[in-house]
Amino acid sequence: MTDSSPVSTPPSRVCATWPAEWPAEVRKIADATNDALAAVAARDPIAFDDAVELLGRSDSAQAGRVHAEMVRTLLEEVYSDGLTGENVQEVLGRTVRGADWLPNLDIAGFVEVLTGALGVSDVDEQSRTRPRPAHALLVVADLLAVRKSHAETYLRRALAEVRRAETIEMP
Repeated sequence: MTDSSPVSTPPSRVCATWPAEWPAEVRKIADATNDALAAVAARDPIAFDDAVELLGRSDSAQAGRVHAEMVRTLLEEVYSDGLTGENVQEVLGRTVRGADWLPNLDIAGFVEVLTGALGVSDVDEQSRTRPRPAHALLVVADLLAVRKSHAETYLRRALAEVRRAETIEMP
């Protein structure tokens, strides 16, 4: 049996420069997300835990929206012919296997992230009241590796989409 998890090379630690007009909280989320994804690529549990902790001290709902948008966008691009249940199982299996260097993560967290990003989770039945950033970041890292893409691109796109959605006036 072969391991089908994508291999990713650790990125060099280059700090991203975010737009000056972004609020400090948004830059904090962007920095922590970028740092966490670099830590996943390097399989560095200390750096990953530090970045996730920083996300925990930020606006967790906003970070959750950003991560969900990244997951959604990457799923749409990786599975451009349509997402099937088998595809979701594939992502789940790959992500769980790829997270073997982080022993304290549960599979339910990955399922919550995937179903939440796809909009199929029942908020009343969720076991947690806040997003699971560690799980979301590992799903994002897996999809980025499959897509062979850079985190910054998807992070900027997700932040722009969240901002756009927040500025739309609801009737």
